[in-house]
Parts: sequence; C-alpha cells; structure tokens
Amino acid sequence: MSEYAHLYVEAAKLTLGLGAAGILFSLIIGLVCSLVQYYKIPVLKRIVSVYIELSRNTPLLVQLFFLYFGLPKIGIMISSEGCAVIGLSFLGGSYMAEAFRSGLEAIENSQMESGLAIGLSHAQVMRYIIFPQALSISVPALCANVIFLIKETSVFSAVALADLMYVAKDLIGLYYQTDEALLMLVIAYLILLLPISLAAAWLERRLRYAGFGN
Repeated sequence: MSEYAHLYVEAAKLTLGLGAAGILFSLIIGLVCSLVQYYKIPVLKRIVSVYIELSRNTPLLVQLFFLYFGLPKIGIMISSEGCAVIGLSFLGGSYMAEAFRSGLEAIENSQMESGLAIGLSHAQVMRYIIFPQALSISVPALCANVIFLIKETSVFSAVALADLMYVAKDLIGLYYQTDEALLMLVIAYLILLLPISLAAAWLERRLRYAGFGN
C-alpha cells in the first residue's frame, strides 16, 4: 500500500482539479439559469427547463460517452479532460440552478417592492437585498451538490482519465489485491471530501448564527 500510495496522490490531484473546474462552471451555469427562471424570461425559461430535465435525468456516464465517443462521429474531438469538465458542468449546472432557484423563491416579493419603493433599481435590489439572502438559504444545497459532484468524478475513468477509480481498478487488475486497493480508494475520497463536509457544516452554522437562512 505504501509503495503505490503516490499513484493515489497523483490521481487525487487530477480528480480535485477537474472537479473544481466542473464545480466552478456549474455554479456559473446554475446562477444564470436560476435568474432566467426567477425573472421568467419567456423563451429562455423553457430552454432552461428542458436543460434541467435532460441533465438531471441522464447519468453522467452516459453524458461522458456522448462527448467522448459520440461527438467524434461528427468530427468534434474533445480531450478526456475537456469531456470531464464539460460533463460535470452540464450535470452540476442543473443541480446548482435548482439550489439557487429555491433560495430566490424563498424571499418574499415584498422585499423587491420595498427596494424599488426607496429608489433602487431592479439590479440593485437583486444585488444588495435579494441575492445575499437567497445565497445564504441555498448554502446547504450548494454544499451538498459540491460533495455530490466530486463523488461523481469516479466515472471519469470511463474516458481514459487516471483518476482515483482508474488507479484502484488498475492495481486490482495487476496484483489482485482488491481489499488494499479499495481501502486506499476509500481513504483517498475521505481525505478529499471530509474537509469539504466539515467546512460546509461550519459555514451553515455561521450563517445561521448571523441570522440568515432562517
């Protein structure tokens, strides 16, 4: 186990890097989609609804296969890393959109009206009044989505990426030391996810004590 621990370290770096990129883009996608839904922009709202249903009801593995094996059939070539980030962003964007939307819809309409009544523009009311409260309400769901997306990176090995799952399966295939390889895999994911989980719990408590999200 100590002899091959460095392989898990390198795989963890790859997993964390691709996961961070996918999560960042999914947050951006989710925020844009939630604003489209909140303001009920006619055509875009329907497009966003279709995207959310399509994304949430298809496995990430299928999406990766489409990007990595399907698109080259029509001449579109994407690297393994690119497929991983695009697939994770596509999947995560829908979950983040629903998290942001739930936060926005939890804010009373009277707050928007009050902000407009004192002379603020729609953008200022959203920036200074609505969005900060919505974000605090959405934090538990957003943190849960972050952990979920990092765990979903376990399918990246399907597109020839040497992530944690790839290393574990490779070592099992070479040496048949299944228990040791899987134990190291579990430990690696715990090292990645436990600090995020603890940080999320701390952030939720801070927001609750500050009076937000109630």
